Amino acid sequence: MIEPHAPSRTRGFARTGAPAPPAAPQPTGEQGQARLPVRPGIARFLVLTGVFVCAACGLVYELELVALASYLIGDSVTQASVVLSVMVFAMGIGSLAAKRLRCRAAAGFGAVEAALALVGGCSAMALYAMFAWTGAWGGAWAGGSRCLLVAFSLAIGLLIGAEVPLLMELIQRIRRQDAGGAVADLFAADYVGALVGGLAFPFLLLPLLGQLTGTLLTGTVNVIAGGSLVLGLFRRDLTRRTCWLLLVANVVVLGLLAAAAVLVDDFERAARHAVYGADVRVAQQTDVQEVVLTGGTHGRPLHLFLDGRLRVSGRDEHLYHEALVHPAMNGPRARVLVLGGGDGLAAREALRYPGVRRVDVVELDADVVRLAREDPALSALNGHAYDDPRVRVTTADAFDWLRRTRTTYDVVISDLPDPGITASTKLYSQEFYGLARRALAPGGRLAVHAGPVSSRPRSFWTVDATVRAAGLRTAPYRVGGRDSGFAAGPDRTTGASRAPRDWGFVLAARSRPALLPDPGERPRGLTRAALTADAHAAAATRVTGLPPSTLVHPRYAD
Repeated sequence: MIEPHAPSRTRGFARTGAPAPPAAPQPTGEQGQARLPVRPGIARFLVLTGVFVCAACGLVYELELVALASYLIGDSVTQASVVLSVMVFAMGIGSLAAKRLRCRAAAGFGAVEAALALVGGCSAMALYAMFAWTGAWGGAWAGGSRCLLVAFSLAIGLLIGAEVPLLMELIQRIRRQDAGGAVADLFAADYVGALVGGLAFPFLLLPLLGQLTGTLLTGTVNVIAGGSLVLGLFRRDLTRRTCWLLLVANVVVLGLLAAAAVLVDDFERAARHAVYGADVRVAQQTDVQEVVLTGGTHGRPLHLFLDGRLRVSGRDEHLYHEALVHPAMNGPRARVLVLGGGDGLAAREALRYPGVRRVDVVELDADVVRLAREDPALSALNGHAYDDPRVRVTTADAFDWLRRTRTTYDVVISDLPDPGITASTKLYSQEFYGLARRALAPGGRLAVHAGPVSSRPRSFWTVDATVRAAGLRTAPYRVGGRDSGFAAGPDRTTGASRAPRDWGFVLAARSRPALLPDPGERPRGLTRAALTADAHAAAATRVTGLPPSTLVHPRYAD
């Protein structure tokens, strides 16, 4: 007699008296339940750990591309927008493409991770090599190097996007659960891994290993995690041929990354010589930037590069620093504040004047100040300014320091990178000049380096408009005739002809400042007639109607 509540799959056979068929076996292998060497709970934990590690590696690749593009090309907002938007778009395409691999999720995931480790791990070296040996970052976006940047962003985004559908399939093959729960577990591990990778890049990998070695190490971790997960946990679902192919692919990728890591120091030296010339004396990555010193010995002129940009050239730095400092020194000058200027050259010019009792230098990078003190060539160039007891150095961000200080100064010198560099934008804002105005004593003057005039008049006159919006009267001027130039972008030493050929300045005060050098000083070429001519030359480029730049609405472009 048949029980009235027997399972429905037996009822039809009972009526005829035929035996019930055996239960259909659960599918195994790539298209069904995974055959695991460990319990499902442990397997699930291992997969989520793999998700965590791969997510951390993926975010490091993204941040590395953003950082390298910003360093080599400039304008970090544009580069971050391009890299991240291209990557997110590619991740969507990669997710769709991975649907075709779900029937072979384990093999597909192993192949994706090997490819991602190779592409992501070698991306920094490839991009830096293109920059160093072709110098092709300048020019339009159609340039080969920028296309290479977009290509890497696309490739890495495609591979990262392909991970999630494959990992979701692997998790479900371990133990079926509702889709919402599986997605929650997967994304929780993914987002926590992204957090760890995002913090590890600026605080661990970049300062300790640098971009090249740090990215190679990330690729190594990536391929080990992906290969171990597939070949260790899901090997029973793979054919012997697939296992061997994945093993060989992972070993090849590991070998390539290891070889690159062994050669990375030689590669970096060769690339640095290609960028800066053969006489590199100092090259170090500080907590703030890359600092490179070349020349300064055997009659070769000293050059100081910060993040690939030529900041000081021994051939012509006197033209820049005299034009920046001397017009502001015509008047009371007992207390002088230099914002930036860690090389000590602006302080050198200020110390030439009698009556200067104190010079405060506020510099973000303490290592630049250390070099200016200790490097024989650089300290000789700045006249050993830091040995003068009147000079006091504070390591701080100029904006934050101005917010805190209540000291007033007769002269404030803003010796900062060009306004077109995104990191400097807040230091050329109306809020910044408002703080500088507060720091001026009665009758005090503010001198601002405002970038090149002839090649970027809009940025120059935006600085002038912004200073005026802060309540100061201005006298803009320019100085030409530079020999090598302060590159406004990451121009190579051999490409100095592309550098701007003048410097622009704005002298400001509460009342209209007199654009005159101090009569007691005779800077080379900086006469009253020369300054008047320079002011007229700057005025000829005037762009009217420009709004001021603010923190929430920056108006500068690189």
